[in-house]
Amino acid sequence: MKYIIKATGEREEFNAQKLRDSLTRAGASTEAVDNIVDQIERELKDNASTKDIYNHAFELLKKEESPATARYSLRRAVMEMGPTGFPFEQFVAEIFRAKGFETTTDFIAKGECAEHEIDIVAWNEQKLIFVEAKFHNELGIKSDLKIALYIKARWDDLANTAFDFGNHQHKLDEGWLITNTKFSESAIKYAKCQNMKLVGWNYPEHGNLQDLIEEAHLHPITCLNSSTPSDEKLLMQAGIVLCKQALDNPDILVQAGLSKDKIDKMIAEIKLISN
Repeated sequence: MKYIIKATGEREEFNAQKLRDSLTRAGASTEAVDNIVDQIERELKDNASTKDIYNHAFELLKKEESPATARYSLRRAVMEMGPTGFPFEQFVAEIFRAKGFETTTDFIAKGECAEHEIDIVAWNEQKLIFVEAKFHNELGIKSDLKIALYIKARWDDLANTAFDFGNHQHKLDEGWLITNTKFSESAIKYAKCQNMKLVGWNYPEHGNLQDLIEEAHLHPITCLNSSTPSDEKLLMQAGIVLCKQALDNPDILVQAGLSKDKIDKMIAEIKLISN
């Protein structure tokens, strides 16, 4: 029995099934998953950090099945986009647009008692959704009960106000809290009691942030093995942040100063990820 240290500093027993599940979800074959899990279990040192395990598994996966590493590194790739250049709010708005909603960001909504700045507004003819987006640049940080209470109070203050979107008057149908990390157990318990929509990296079991990103094919360029940090910086400056954008606008890759060989490798990897 070996123990590991989580990003939060907590110590828990190593669970090989969690590693197996994450590799399988990334699209690795059964054979590759078996090989990697077996090697990790044999070489694992007691009290290794989850970051060490991730890095080791990532390198092994790259050797076994390189295309799957982009999906396996998706969580860190979202984090590496950072709060500037392409804010998390804009990324979440892209997800809603891919689901058929119109969106706007940084909207000031007047409630019964106060004005509130809404990170993302998403609407169609049937539904109006307000979203609070919480970006964290460290894996161990959780959105806690205090945040859930604060956001619920905002949605309650706005519940009886009609808003004009898409030439229709809408009252708020759903208020969401979305984060790129996790929620505390108390926040989840409160949200369930209050029928409040929480979306974290792996919460809920179905329809979590990772699911939404993969369903919409909105992988950030920071997940590519074929690009370097300097390539990514050039692309972000040119307005290319998502793999889909690079695939749809190959001319911009040329204008960004990337070589034909580099572009060909990136496009090939993006197509593999998308499939």
